[in-house]
Amino acid sequence: MLKFFSQRIKKLETYDDDLSKFEADGAAPLPAPDDQGYIEHDGAQIWYTTYGAGSPVVLLHGGLGHSGNWGYQVPALMRNGYRAVLIDSRGHGRSTRDARPYTYELMASDVLTVMDALHFEKAVLVGWSDGACTALVLASNVPARVAGVFFFGCNMDPSGAKEFEFTPLIKRCFDRHKKDYSRLSATPYQFGAFVDAVSLMQKTEPNYSAHDLAQISVPVSIVQSEHDEFIKREHAEYLARSIPNAEFIELPGVSHFAPLQRPEQFNAAVLTFLGKVQPLTDSHEAKRIL
Repeated sequence: MLKFFSQRIKKLETYDDDLSKFEADGAAPLPAPDDQGYIEHDGAQIWYTTYGAGSPVVLLHGGLGHSGNWGYQVPALMRNGYRAVLIDSRGHGRSTRDARPYTYELMASDVLTVMDALHFEKAVLVGWSDGACTALVLASNVPARVAGVFFFGCNMDPSGAKEFEFTPLIKRCFDRHKKDYSRLSATPYQFGAFVDAVSLMQKTEPNYSAHDLAQISVPVSIVQSEHDEFIKREHAEYLARSIPNAEFIELPGVSHFAPLQRPEQFNAAVLTFLGKVQPLTDSHEAKRIL
C-alpha cells in the first residue's frame, strides 16, 4: 500500500501552488450534503454538514476560513467509504459567536457538541492550522471520543510560530477568506473585528507544555509542509517526539495551504492515517482512491 501511495505522489503535477485559482474561485464545490444544519451551543449557532456513510471523519478548517475550504478532500473520503463531517468553527463561515474571546477550548467543546448531536461515539479528527489545534485540544480533553488526530500545520505553544510575513500567497488566501466571510457570515461587515479576535487567540494560545503533550493518548500524525509559512519545522518535530503514539510526516513541495495546492498529495497522507486508525469498509480494502 505504501508503494502505491509513493507511486501516485511521484506522478502528481502542481495544482494551485500560488493559490491563484483559490483566490479567484475558492476550493472545489462541495457535493450535495446528506445532512446539514445548526446546533446551538454556549452562545453560538454552530453550522455542520455531512457527506457519505461509514466511519465519521471530522474535518476542521483553519483560522479565518470555513468548511468549504475542504472541497478537494470530501469526495476522496466519500469514495473510500468514510462519512465526511464539516463544521464551521464559531464565528467562521455560517456559524455565529457571542462577545467572548475566541479560545481553542471553546471551539473544541463546539466540536464535541456536534458529535453528540450526530450520535458519534468516536471519530477521527483531521485538522488544518487552527483546526488542528482544536482537534488536539479535544483529543486531550476527551480521548475516549477521538480515534486519532491528523494534525496539519499548527503549533501547540507560541514558540512554534514563525515571525509573520504577509507574502503574496498569503494575501491571495486572505482575500478569498474576506470574500467568503462577507458571503456566508451572519455579520458580513465585521470582517476586521473578526480577524482581530482570531489573531489575538493565535498569538496567546495554545500553551501546552511537554508534560501536557505527554498525556495525549490517541494516535496522532504531526504533518508539516516543507514550505510552511507559519510553523517551524523543529516545533513540529518536537510535537511528534513529545506525544506518545505520534509520527512526523513532511509534505514536500507545498506550504501551509497544501490541501488546496496539491490535493492528491494531501489526501494520500490523510487516507494513509485513516487506514491505521479507522480502517476502510470491506468494499474499499483493496486500495485507496484519491
